[in-house]
Amino acid sequence: MLALLASCSRIIPEGAGEQPTPVAPSAAILGVSAGPSLASLPIRSVDASNALNAFVASCQVPQRREDVSGLTQAQDWAAPCDAAANWPRNDARRFFTENFTPVVVGDGQGYATGYFEPQIAGSRTRRPGFDQPVYGVPADLERCWREGTPETEREGRAPLSRRLPDGRCVEYFTRAQIEDGALAGRGLEIGWAADPVELFFLQIQGSGQLIGPDGEVVRIGYAGQNGHAYTGIGGLMRERGLLGNGPGQYAGSMQGIMQYIRENPAAGRALMRENESWVFFRVLDGPNAQIGPLGSIGVPVTAENSVAVDPNFVPYGAPVFLDLDRDEADGLWVAQDTGGAIKGANRFDTFWGAGDRAREIAGGMSGRGQAVVLLPKASARRLGLRERP
Repeated sequence: MLALLASCSRIIPEGAGEQPTPVAPSAAILGVSAGPSLASLPIRSVDASNALNAFVASCQVPQRREDVSGLTQAQDWAAPCDAAANWPRNDARRFFTENFTPVVVGDGQGYATGYFEPQIAGSRTRRPGFDQPVYGVPADLERCWREGTPETEREGRAPLSRRLPDGRCVEYFTRAQIEDGALAGRGLEIGWAADPVELFFLQIQGSGQLIGPDGEVVRIGYAGQNGHAYTGIGGLMRERGLLGNGPGQYAGSMQGIMQYIRENPAAGRALMRENESWVFFRVLDGPNAQIGPLGSIGVPVTAENSVAVDPNFVPYGAPVFLDLDRDEADGLWVAQDTGGAIKGANRFDTFWGAGDRAREIAGGMSGRGQAVVLLPKASARRLGLRERP
């Protein structure tokens, strides 16, 4: 998630609640107000230390990218970034107190889901039991205006489409077409998975690890998408009465959705195909690959430190304090990622790492409560905001 990653979002898992509807295009237009004092927020020392490490990792991003939220300017980040480099980690809470001002975007009522890095059975080469192709980006996938698109509609970025040999531009293959072999025989396979259901959910997460039968670990990351809209199958199941607490219903979590698919293989396969979006991957290597999967800003995301946001409402690199009705997600996070389902003010997706615990927490995460964004003091002064006592 990288030129492609800078413009393409990871795809985020099902949330257990409704998505908030954006009421303004950016935080600056929606409005921000002074937040509670940092001293009043229950930030643990270990959370502050970990958040400081995460902040340093992405500190250059807000200094070189335009903040589309309208809340900060590049030069505002110079002072906190310079201070962070050598700040003692055992005094991290004071770092945030001295360099940031808490603000509330809109009403500050936050909603958070969770995501994780799946570890699934896979192999770099095809072998018995590993038959599900993991594709890299095809050469004929590009942004172009499709046949029949009126000139009056050709504004902004062209959609991701398929370039035919004769030069025409058409809709790219759907999930069903790709599963039926539309890309077979083109040498696009960067790996092979054992389980199509696990691969489907790895695509939703946008990155993961292929664990070989010999113990080999291959980390793969988002590299592109087929241009078809993402359809959350959890939402479809909810509309059809398949999720809930009643007889014959399944839990409204990733685990519950997977249980339905496995217990109803034919209907489950058809359900997955209703999400026509298909994600292409690339193998992640180099030193960053040892730290964690890359977020959409090109920085490795770290467990229980990184959060995905809508950059129209939270600047990349900004610390965020959450106090939710899911205590696991309480604390200080750093905005280092985004996602197709993360839209609107105070909408967050918390990253939990890899492994069984991460899978369990992220798969069922749905928390609501207070959200506070920490802005550089220079930004807050420009906005005329001072933290409340």
